[in-house]
Amino acid sequence: MRELTPKPEDAGLRVDAWLALRYPALTRADIRRALTMGALTFRGRPCAKGERVRPGEPYVLGWEPAAPAAPLPNRDLPLEVLWQDDALIALRKPAGLDCQPNDPAERDTLANALLARFPEVAGVGDGPLTCGLLHRIDRDTSGLVLAARSQAAYLALRAQFAAHAVEKRYLALVAGEVRAPARLEHLLAHNPRAPGRMVDAGKWRDAKRPMRAVTDYRPLKRLRLGDLPLTLLDVTIRTGVTHQIRAQLSFAGIPILGDARYGGPAVEGFPRHFLHARAVACAHPLTGAPLRLLAPPTDDLRALVARCVER
Repeated sequence: MRELTPKPEDAGLRVDAWLALRYPALTRADIRRALTMGALTFRGRPCAKGERVRPGEPYVLGWEPAAPAAPLPNRDLPLEVLWQDDALIALRKPAGLDCQPNDPAERDTLANALLARFPEVAGVGDGPLTCGLLHRIDRDTSGLVLAARSQAAYLALRAQFAAHAVEKRYLALVAGEVRAPARLEHLLAHNPRAPGRMVDAGKWRDAKRPMRAVTDYRPLKRLRLGDLPLTLLDVTIRTGVTHQIRAQLSFAGIPILGDARYGGPAVEGFPRHFLHARAVACAHPLTGAPLRLLAPPTDDLRALVARCVER
């Protein structure tokens, strides 16, 4: 058993949310199970998950959370390192590879490959499955991903992400005619009726926990593939929301080529969507020096552009 005394700033939090802050490595299911078992008590009575925290008085946790299992290193996966120093590693993730596992038993992710090459990333991050990864890109998106080699570097750079001080730029090939730069602003939320898809929260009454998404884009090339007009875009995201670029470009009527989930047209011989994380600019987490890292487009993206005719 252990006593946990909430701080004044915890006032009003639900007890399940408060426990999640105290134990960030635990899943929601772990916390829900503990509360259902009556593991958290206040003044001798069990707490319900929706109960609000009362600062200043101790709660008693009669359950010691087990340390979550860490992922296993996988030396059989290739790992393309673009740049590294004592604090950071810049990787070029191929399409078709998840960034990190959802379960310690998974072995075929970027985190598993990273752990095999850089064992010091074990335990770096918000939980044992993070393996130092500072951000994630979708499975079928290729490009630049950063990882921290120490907890100090991780926390310093995550603070920059939280302050929107990290510039993240992408290449996207979209269906449609784009002649001028533009900014897209939406409130995005997880689709309550179709998991794995984001929606414009302003148009869905039952959408919960909307997140502000801001994306800037500018046209680089106007192309054509057969009868299909295309535009190659330089995209900069100002926030970091799930599927942000894919969803917002779709809402704007210019879906990403190959992105069937958001209405992008399919292309024969190209089995993924055309989205590539091309650059990150930030301050070095330990020295503060300006840092700009680049990931060249992958061979399949260059080959597809080569099939197009410039307009």
